[in-house]
Amino acid sequence: MAGECHVAAWTDIVAVAAGNVHSFSNTGRSHTVGLTRGGTVIATGWNGDGQCDLTGWTEVGGIAAGWRRTLGWRGDGTVLAAGRTVEGACDVEAWREIVAVSCGDWHSVGLRADGTAVSTGVNRRGQCEVSDWTGLVGIAAGYMHTVGVTADGRVVATGDPSATFDVRHWRDVVAAAAGSYHTVGLTSDGQVLATGKNRDGQASVSGWNGILAVAAGSRHTLGLRMDGTVVATGCDDDGQCDVASWDEVGVP
Repeated sequence: MAGECHVAAWTDIVAVAAGNVHSFSNTGRSHTVGLTRGGTVIATGWNGDGQCDLTGWTEVGGIAAGWRRTLGWRGDGTVLAAGRTVEGACDVEAWREIVAVSCGDWHSVGLRADGTAVSTGVNRRGQCEVSDWTGLVGIAAGYMHTVGVTADGRVVATGDPSATFDVRHWRDVVAAAAGSYHTVGLTSDGQVLATGKNRDGQASVSGWNGILAVAAGSRHTLGLRMDGTVVATGCDDDGQCDVASWDEVGVP
């Protein structure tokens, strides 16, 4: 552990994002980011590439954290980035009119106000080929795949097909999350869908209902219920699924 769970003293937080340990790494190096009500950003955990150096960030409306990287979009539609620059996943300075961002392991994706998407970083499996997507209301980036949710409830995908095999058949989806090798979708009636690798049970969500929001880690999945409790499935090697005692959790 690198201190990524040292958040007990954080206050006035309206959103959080968790970075991840690389899919082929066992170093346990990750970080956690919090967005304050005032639009500033704080972070804790491993900072080997400067992904926690966010002191000067202001007027931030949303955040995302990936492998050795943190992104934040501002109210003026521009995007801030900190962390590993080698693969180009932090090359976001030219992005404009952005309303949401997502971090994959090696790539970054931005959602524009007009429903289109931009991306940067490694494109080994075509995970950055999003330029022709339109009508989007949400995006999510995984290890080597990217998914987008459209206004009419469909899901589009690019990149590693093993993580997105069934998403073209999904309907009435309002949000999606991407793990390393799996994808999760939330429907308008609170049901949860999942596809991709399920070796650790990360896609075993068929019994979930009454869900307001979903999140996907590398090998686990979380769901926030309408009553403020949280459900989890998948790899629990580091206690990341120990959420049974959580309550009164809210969606900003």
